[in-house]
Amino acid sequence: MIRIRQGKVVKIINQQPDISEILVLVDDLEQKAVNYCQLTGPVQVGDLVVLNTTAVHQKLGTGGQHFVIANWNVTATNPPDAGHIIKLRYTPGQLKVLAVEEEASPAAEMMRKTVSLDGLPVIAATLHSMLPPVVLALHALGKGQWRVAYIMTDGAALPLAYSKTVRLLKQKNLIHATITCGHAFGGDYEAVNIYSALLAAKAVAKADIVVVSSGPGIVGTGTKYGCTALEQGQVVNAVHTLGGRAVAAARISFADRRQRHRGLSHHTGTALGNVALARCTLALPELPVEQRTLIEQQLKTSGITAKHHLEWVDAAPALQVLLASGIKVTTMGRSPEQDRPFFLAAAAAGVVAAGLLS
Repeated sequence: MIRIRQGKVVKIINQQPDISEILVLVDDLEQKAVNYCQLTGPVQVGDLVVLNTTAVHQKLGTGGQHFVIANWNVTATNPPDAGHIIKLRYTPGQLKVLAVEEEASPAAEMMRKTVSLDGLPVIAATLHSMLPPVVLALHALGKGQWRVAYIMTDGAALPLAYSKTVRLLKQKNLIHATITCGHAFGGDYEAVNIYSALLAAKAVAKADIVVVSSGPGIVGTGTKYGCTALEQGQVVNAVHTLGGRAVAAARISFADRRQRHRGLSHHTGTALGNVALARCTLALPELPVEQRTLIEQQLKTSGITAKHHLEWVDAAPALQVLLASGIKVTTMGRSPEQDRPFFLAAAAAGVVAAGLLS
């Protein structure tokens, strides 16, 4: 069950077209909350709102904020007439979108004719924090000439508006088009699933290269198959089915205290060793001898070495581009300086994919 509270908006902290960060008086305390305009309409100071306070009450990391369920001062919203695809289906938050592949879409005919990626490079990532090092590497190596599309899956956060990272990367012209698939919503284009999202990236967004990952807030349980990162293997399969070239980003860390994420994360091991049925290229960064030796053992044990093509590259120059950019990014609260191998591995995916284009 969800925990519900009522509160009064006392301040707008940050207003974006699709999302508002607000300060709400709830239980006699001023607390932060998030309002998605696409779901509950705009919000103003003085509005009385109903909040989902479950995550904060439970002290959860994933989704650990209050979220506006309803705004008593917004009596009606007016969604666009076009489109009939429902996302968040059969929930109180269900919303109507115009999917890129449905008949009412201006791109419908183009989508009907597009059945192959024709060798389009696709980077399959697992964590949202991989996105900045990947796209900055692509931008640097392509000298800003390549058009990059980002597909956000529904493996974590569902509203694209929640990602400050994507907003910043778009503002800096590092990402040129966004596509939200499954129950994720709010992209430049909406797609029903990963297959149509990939085809839309090629045919409609006119991408030279595609990056796929979930939004912020990956879910994990500590079990072999109980994590949303396994969708990386499904993305590899989809890219293969559609005739693209998949490059997988490895999750690597020597700063994470959890044994299952030391060296090569079990997420990568399971996603590529068990879930992925098609062959892909796994990008790996040059590392100190001891670290590389451990990872090579893990790659062999997981079955990745026998199944996929491994490409080790010097990703240090690409990581330096991220460090020089001024873009602040962390993974599990750790900066690039604190978890260098993680960000090197993400940058390596950009380097390898860039090699396919150049």
